[in-house]
Amino acid sequence: MPANETRFTRLLTSIRKWIHRYRLQLILALRVTVAAVLAFAVAQVLHLHLPLWAVLTSLIVTQMSLGRSLKVASDYLIGTFGGVAYGGALAILIPHESEWALLGVLALAIAPLAFIASFRANFNVLPVTAIIVLLVPSMQHVSPAGSAIDRILEVTVGGAVGFIVSFLLFPSRANTITIQAAADMLDLLADGLSRFLEDHTRELDLAERRRIQDGIAAALTRLNTTGAEAEHERNARLTSGPNTGPLLRTLLRLRHDIVLLGRAVGCELPEEIAAQLTPRLKKIETTSRDFLRASGAALRDQKPPPPLGPIDAPFRDYIERFGAVRREGLTRAMKSEDAERLFALGFALEQLREHLVEVHRVVGEWAHD
Repeated sequence: MPANETRFTRLLTSIRKWIHRYRLQLILALRVTVAAVLAFAVAQVLHLHLPLWAVLTSLIVTQMSLGRSLKVASDYLIGTFGGVAYGGALAILIPHESEWALLGVLALAIAPLAFIASFRANFNVLPVTAIIVLLVPSMQHVSPAGSAIDRILEVTVGGAVGFIVSFLLFPSRANTITIQAAADMLDLLADGLSRFLEDHTRELDLAERRRIQDGIAAALTRLNTTGAEAEHERNARLTSGPNTGPLLRTLLRLRHDIVLLGRAVGCELPEEIAAQLTPRLKKIETTSRDFLRASGAALRDQKPPPPLGPIDAPFRDYIERFGAVRREGLTRAMKSEDAERLFALGFALEQLREHLVEVHRVVGEWAHD
């Protein structure tokens, strides 16, 4: 019996961990299901001719975050109204009783709208809507005007239901997702900085450098996407909080710093220079890594950032010692390539120091206390 209880307890623990890990995906699945069922029910109550389009629109509009739902809903409705207006006008103004006439009108409807959609992928619905408005009357024996009105009603119902469900049922704010994504990126930046500076005289192999840089680049792409969605929420007064722009720009600059560090490390230093600079670089590595990780934790909890004092002293110490090495002429005996890398490393560290100060400022802007 105790063994069975232990096995059952482990199973419950595993289930809870799995639910916590995939909670956003599970919530999205629930919202999509509820939105589709409600859209179909409303379409049936309103006696819409094609409830299918209300259901499909609700699926399209219901997104992971409220900001993305707002963006998708606005783009889809604008594209639908544009496609309905253009396709309906062609259907009414140009007779197309024969198959050849219908083919000609169809080509005339698709070509310009497809050209417009090629510039903005979120308007792909334009030609689709025009096709529906043109072809549905011949299949269901309704007028072009009636087909256009039905299409607007179906999409409006689906879009409204999808957005309302996204707003009311376990809403996921893009603002919150952006904070999490930014904190995750700070952790990646801390790991990358540590990997490059833990042994600055050894150049990482190409595969390792690519792994680090690609991971940071992918995190930045996700952050830019969620940041744009958070701005849609802010503009629509659906959420409050600081502008995401300064946070995104600061993390982009830090990413550039990591790229510079990756290219600068790997220089072979004479013993006299290494004895003076290596301990100071090690101190910069540990304090900067800890500062970035602590900043990520503070951002997640929306707490004040860690103090700047511990990271300022190692940078000042390194810059002063590096200046002394240059004045003493110790770099003259170095190979030109190693000297170039050493100076590039100094420049990268100066930039890193400035941007760590910016991290302190932008994390402070998101603090609630």
